Amino acid sequence: MKKTFHSNGKLLLTGEYVVLDGAEALAIPTKYGQSLEVNTYLSAGTNSEKKQIHWKSLDEEDVVWFEDTFCQENLKSLNTENTISKTLSKIIREAKKLNPDFLSKEKGISVITKLDFPRNWGLGTSSTLINNIAQWAAVDPFKLLIKSFGGSGYDIAAAQNDSPILYELKDEKSTFKEVALPWDFTDHLFFVHLNQKQDSKEGISRYRNASVEAKSIQRISDISNNLLTCNSLSEFEKLMNLHESIISETISLPTIKEQLFSVYPRTIKSLGAWGGDFILATGNERDQEYFRKKGFGTIISFEEMIKTHKK
Repeated sequence: MKKTFHSNGKLLLTGEYVVLDGAEALAIPTKYGQSLEVNTYLSAGTNSEKKQIHWKSLDEEDVVWFEDTFCQENLKSLNTENTISKTLSKIIREAKKLNPDFLSKEKGISVITKLDFPRNWGLGTSSTLINNIAQWAAVDPFKLLIKSFGGSGYDIAAAQNDSPILYELKDEKSTFKEVALPWDFTDHLFFVHLNQKQDSKEGISRYRNASVEAKSIQRISDISNNLLTCNSLSEFEKLMNLHESIISETISLPTIKEQLFSVYPRTIKSLGAWGGDFILATGNERDQEYFRKKGFGTIISFEEMIKTHKK
């Protein structure tokens, strides 16, 4: 029996860090994501008598970047030293705890995951995996996230929605709604990869050591909501610049523009943990040459990157 699941990648346009403390955040699902294909065997044959889970993970070029076998009895890896294996084993075991019927009938399982994007892009290798496994196990993906990686959960919400969402974490419960972006200037928005992947756990740890004022959280929420009625590029840039200023002050770090692109004449906005992955920039195709000359060659247009709809 074959089953296939798919989850969207994500970009956090507003609310990085402060989403953990209840700020409303604007998250956007990407056209890039990850699929999970499960083949199960209900009778003996094709190694099924061993009651094992054979797992293979492919990158965007169909190259195997991870492969291992897990025992179905205890859901532990046969490769006890591999960090990825340990993490994956934990996720599957937590899914089993949430749904005891999960993996109870199969005699053997083959799993293949496939990314649509390079692993260092930071679009949600982990969140898409969590959401796919949750679909497979028929469990709540937010609960599975808490039991495994932790985090605000906005990336799980983006994984399962095909439109931008306004996300809020309040009293440890995730609430979100689909929103439409009225922007007619998206041809002047593009994403630039910073050639490195940022450790979000490290960024969150730094944030947790900062003193965060309630008014800062509210100001970020206001920006997220104001973007939903923003009708001009100049207004958009003003809101993004203000957002960068607030977060910079909150985490005591200079903005990415101050660090790397100080002479760029337009707006630059960090997305997610500061210092890596993608940034959002405003400008035209000619402006993109500035980034290419500085060695940042992965540039993706707004329309190519995201799943969205307009009013």
